[in-house]
Amino acid sequence: MSTHARPLAVWLAAASDSQLSDLFGARSVRPDSSWSDFFDAAEELLDPASIDRMLPRLTLPEATALHRAVAGALEADGSDTADVGDPTDESAALIALALLRPDGTAYPPVVEAVAARDAPPPPLALSAAAPATQIAEAHAAERAFTSVAALADVLMMARDTPLTVLTSGNVAAGEKRRMADAGLPVDIVDALVVLAADAALVTTTNRQLRLTPLGESWLRLTALERWAQLSEAYRAALPRGLRSADGGWVPVPLWEHQHPWDPSWPERSAALRESARLLGLIADDSSEPAWAVPIRGGRRAEPAALRQLLPAEVDRIFLQNDLSAIAPGPLAPALDVRLRGIAARESAAQASSYRFTVESVSHGLASGETASSILDFLEQLSLTGIPQPLEYLVAQTAQRHGLVRVFTDDVTERTRVASDDATLLDAMGVDQSLRPLGLSRDAAGLTSRVGRDTVYWALTDARYPATIVGADGRPQVVDRNPPPSPDASKAVSYDALIARLRRQQGPDADAAWLDRELEAAVRTKAVLVVEVAMPDGSTRELLLEASGLGGGRLRGRDRAADVERTLPVKSIRSARVFDPSLIPPTTSSP
Repeated sequence: MSTHARPLAVWLAAASDSQLSDLFGARSVRPDSSWSDFFDAAEELLDPASIDRMLPRLTLPEATALHRAVAGALEADGSDTADVGDPTDESAALIALALLRPDGTAYPPVVEAVAARDAPPPPLALSAAAPATQIAEAHAAERAFTSVAALADVLMMARDTPLTVLTSGNVAAGEKRRMADAGLPVDIVDALVVLAADAALVTTTNRQLRLTPLGESWLRLTALERWAQLSEAYRAALPRGLRSADGGWVPVPLWEHQHPWDPSWPERSAALRESARLLGLIADDSSEPAWAVPIRGGRRAEPAALRQLLPAEVDRIFLQNDLSAIAPGPLAPALDVRLRGIAARESAAQASSYRFTVESVSHGLASGETASSILDFLEQLSLTGIPQPLEYLVAQTAQRHGLVRVFTDDVTERTRVASDDATLLDAMGVDQSLRPLGLSRDAAGLTSRVGRDTVYWALTDARYPATIVGADGRPQVVDRNPPPSPDASKAVSYDALIARLRRQQGPDADAAWLDRELEAAVRTKAVLVVEVAMPDGSTRELLLEASGLGGGRLRGRDRAADVERTLPVKSIRSARVFDPSLIPPTTSSP
């Protein structure tokens, strides 16, 4: 057992629950750790592997302070008189991370780990970026508008069908091909997905990217509100090394140096900088647009300057006889989301085009729209009224929709498919694409052992006019990809672990530490220098090869007398592992 773990264990025992929780979280301690007491915790936190995992997370000021403390310890060669300097915020942070003792000196395992690393670079004194020129601001605004619009398109795709992602978190190649066919800039999709994840607009479950309820709400915000929410979430997700004291971020040119011991940091800092560029928070020449100043300073977004450079949103469209629709400008997001629920968008630009089809209108009906709601919405939206072909398409599709009813039989608990059109039932019964459903025909229709929702979506994909009905016979709206509910289990809590450590916290830390030292010595058959209290009040040191511990007694062979001894543990004042190197060499007489 390492002797340097004891002072850390004492510090841990004296720390508050919130301090312990912050420490365990920063050091990535598992909440289900098998630690039995604070000595176990100290041993694990000072394990070289645990220290090596923590050092890359240190900021430049923290790494510099720790390197300075280690250099002082090495210069003093372990002397207690080493000058640790005046306490700083960084040293306080390092103490809270269990890398420095409360007196500012480094634990020996930390000294070894830091000594093997290069010294952090000296900090650079840089002010904030220069204000962007009008041309640079115009380019940044256009890029922000494009990025926000592209992300909205990605979320719309995830809304309809969850996107497959790789283990790295990047979107799968097949999905990117589908996005490329839709005219999306696939080279920035992965960066946009990271921004969406930072803003909690999407979540990944079983390697599928799904829209969250917050993402559903975000889709209906204006372009400026979308941008503001993304920008503030981006700032909140920045690593500690990039955050400034006012809640913003340090000058961008400093970013690449802020985590000097993280080998992956150059790549990550470049990705973070690219994300800021996509949001228009920095210009191509690293200058700063006016709308980025409040966010960089830790304040709420103020997009007034950005608004002047963005195209105005429109709330009207042109409906045409060829079943298409033209928006003369960027359609207001809430209107765009609803319109894309009943029409397929064909082109995305400042003037977008949409097309109505039987499939698109059926999709809207399956999502809860009715013929009346669709026509009322289009009447309010159109600058040219509703063309007769479009009105006929909506009416005919609505009339056909629901011709096939899917429900669960209360008696047999099987899925039943019913329709007044016997020919349609016969067609479904022999349709090879529906063979996995195992549909069987009876007098009342078709039945299947497959679940109701699965049968319904299979019929819908095969373009049958199906609808789900409840026990009362009324149509029900079923979301094919419902947004995931917040997973409370993802919130890490150390309450149980801390409570267990507190229960094992005895009043006599010296006795508890001695027991652990003796147990470790017995396990390793170590030779101990044992200081024993004698009955007359004096003390005596014995060189004992520990062999057993039990019943409050330590057993071992006395190396000096070559006899077996049994010592009461309560009489042992201290014990340390015998180090032969500390014995001075003998010199022969001349």
